[in-house]
Amino acid sequence: MKAPGDSLFAAFIPLLPLTLAVFTGYFAMGMAMPVVPLHVSQTLGFSTVIVGVVMGSQFASSFFARMWAGEVSDARGPRFAAMAGLLVTCCVGLTYLASLAFTGQPTVSVAILVAARLITGVGESFIITSILSWGIARMGAEHAGKVIGWVGMFLFAAYAAGAPVGVAVHGRFGFAGIAVATIAIPLLALALVAALPRLKPSTAPRLPFYKVLGAIQLPGLGLTLCSMGYAMVVAFIALLFAQRGWGGAALAFTSMGAGFIAARLPFGHLPDKLGGAQVAVFTVLLVALGQLAIWLAPGPVLACVGAALTGAGYALAFQGFGVEAVRRTPPQSRGAAMGAYVAFQDLAMGLSPPLGGALAHAAGLDAVYLAAAVAALGSAVVAAVLLKAR
Repeated sequence: MKAPGDSLFAAFIPLLPLTLAVFTGYFAMGMAMPVVPLHVSQTLGFSTVIVGVVMGSQFASSFFARMWAGEVSDARGPRFAAMAGLLVTCCVGLTYLASLAFTGQPTVSVAILVAARLITGVGESFIITSILSWGIARMGAEHAGKVIGWVGMFLFAAYAAGAPVGVAVHGRFGFAGIAVATIAIPLLALALVAALPRLKPSTAPRLPFYKVLGAIQLPGLGLTLCSMGYAMVVAFIALLFAQRGWGGAALAFTSMGAGFIAARLPFGHLPDKLGGAQVAVFTVLLVALGQLAIWLAPGPVLACVGAALTGAGYALAFQGFGVEAVRRTPPQSRGAAMGAYVAFQDLAMGLSPPLGGALAHAAGLDAVYLAAAVAALGSAVVAAVLLKAR
């Protein structure tokens, strides 16, 4: 199936069943994003370093699960991989419930939470890898930027909507409410995916994963560096707001998601049209500017503006580097390519929270955003190298 034109909206209807599945699955995960750091810090009484370890552990498991998810998606089809990911996500809620039995033993409880975040990484890996490869198979590689664009928008919309809902659920029902929602909501996406027709896997020989990884290493490095700003917002913005006595931390998550969508809608077709590297070389600078705004913010308004700029720049940079990655791999290995590409994001998301937690302990929470701004500037250098190579 091919998109009928160059506009981003030309791919909306063909991709809608897949993007709705992404939204539903990630909504459940988004509910926990602002709640888990506060639960670890305020309920269990741990430091920012431990908060960083808990939040970062998801991306440590994701890094390795991407390889598995890509191979399964290529070998058994993306529908099978997506259904597996949604079932694993339901298990995250069960693990959250188990952690509540040990709140009187904080060390045990936080260890179970780490396990829950590790399981989250596996489920998320299977969902996003399978849906991306499924979408590219339906639309064609020439529309890879549009597939990445729509999937990413629904993903961030789910996070933006899920964060305030999660805060409200937590306020009314406690962490147990988050756990139950994480069990129930992915079942809706599972029903949707199960109703879609199966896509027959390719019988052509597939590249070994290490060759796929080597082929996309430069786009992956660019993604790693620009992902650090996103990681710092996810892991520490709720604590920054709490430390400074600002209300409305969930609005920072919503602002980042809104910025992401506001950039993708009018400009999401540009990576396919102009080239991924050409788009990324400019948009990663928005990520740097957003991180600097949070670093300098005297109040919550500028911090939310910084989060929105981070989301806007990251939206197009992720697409840009992703298009460069897709164009470097053959069709029968697109699942592995998507898994490998997003694994570079996981590298940033896994390392940034614990490193950021240590930096925050030494120099204050605002310092993590200055560090992320410097990393985004490094990503611009990588994009310039890719552009020169092309």
